[in-house]
Amino acid sequence: MGFTGPVSTPPIPAPPLEAPPGPAPHRDVHWRGWPEVRQDLGGGLGVFAALAVSGVPAGVLWWLLAPRADYRVTADGPVAVGLPAAEVPVGVDSVLLLVLLGLGVLAGGLAWLRRRTRGVGMLVVLTLGATLAAVGAWQVGALLGQPPTEAELTAVGSTVTTGLGLRALPVLAGAPFAALLTYLACVLVTADDGLGRESG
Repeated sequence: MGFTGPVSTPPIPAPPLEAPPGPAPHRDVHWRGWPEVRQDLGGGLGVFAALAVSGVPAGVLWWLLAPRADYRVTADGPVAVGLPAAEVPVGVDSVLLLVLLGLGVLAGGLAWLRRRTRGVGMLVVLTLGATLAAVGAWQVGALLGQPPTEAELTAVGSTVTTGLGLRALPVLAGAPFAALLTYLACVLVTADDGLGRESG
């Protein structure tokens, strides 16, 4: 006669308890002082060189867009043609300011994309590079838009165009101001305390 009683099954072992996941390792985002600035300055040499060279196309753009006054040379002296000569210097300075502001915004935005050099050092690079670019743009534009010569001013019946010059030197601050403002705006909208800076 077989066994008809209840059959007991061995207990199923419970899965081992796992410790809850701990917090993610904290990334050091503290400013490292001069070593970090020195690293940023070295890594920003390319940005500085690019900014210095950018003054050339900026100067060409200023030369192409800036208003110029035309004069017809007569026996009694040059006579203005078209745009009143009094408005030209203001227009010339305004066009250069707009060109430099655009250059500064572009420089600040592109510099922010360099994640490994985000920091104080890049601010120094932007300031110096954008200032050099502004001076370069001024000189290139003035070189391309030289004033008429004495011979041209004495050729009766000819038409001459005024040279390209800058009256208000503070206009040159437009490039570094726009570059720094754009860069700092990116800093303010970044939630990461480390500015999203890549280590290395």
